[in-house]
Amino acid sequence: MTSVDDLWYLSDGACQTAEQTYHDLRSRYTDFVEFTRHRNVPRNRFRDVATVAQNHGAPYGAHTLAYRSTGELLLVRHEGVDMWVLPGGEIDEGESLQEAALRELGEESGIEATIEGLGMLGRIEFYCDGNMAWGVLPVYEARAETIDIAVDDPDHEISEARWFDELPADTRDREEILEWRGQRFGGA
Repeated sequence: MTSVDDLWYLSDGACQTAEQTYHDLRSRYTDFVEFTRHRNVPRNRFRDVATVAQNHGAPYGAHTLAYRSTGELLLVRHEGVDMWVLPGGEIDEGESLQEAALRELGEESGIEATIEGLGMLGRIEFYCDGNMAWGVLPVYEARAETIDIAVDDPDHEISEARWFDELPADTRDREEILEWRGQRFGGA
């Protein structure tokens, strides 16, 4: 008996939901930085990201470019990737993308902020055994309402949060963040 490989079905559903989420975000926001990433992943990882993308279109959840009026940007140290990253993460059941971004910002840094728009929109493409699925990575720009940092990450992935005037060399998505910063504040 031959089992049917359902990766094509998962990838199709993920692509359809991602397309809807992408067009919804593009219709609501303007003036954001767009980028694309390509990932070759093993079958189990492909299945995981395609399933999440099929649910809401955002396999990596939602993230935040939290900034102070001085232009300083909040980054968190993610031990799993050993880099400074933008705060963010998975979307809980019933949450909007914005709600997830703000919740994750609070958990990973203790910062409260007001979303002012979409700063970056990523298209993340996943490839495995001839299959392709993709999802969006929404990154909201938000003005910080509080500046005192208190990391309380329930996933224990974030070891530190800090305000930066100059981005560290080991910042994930550094080029895109600098492009956003240049558009938002008129310089790097």
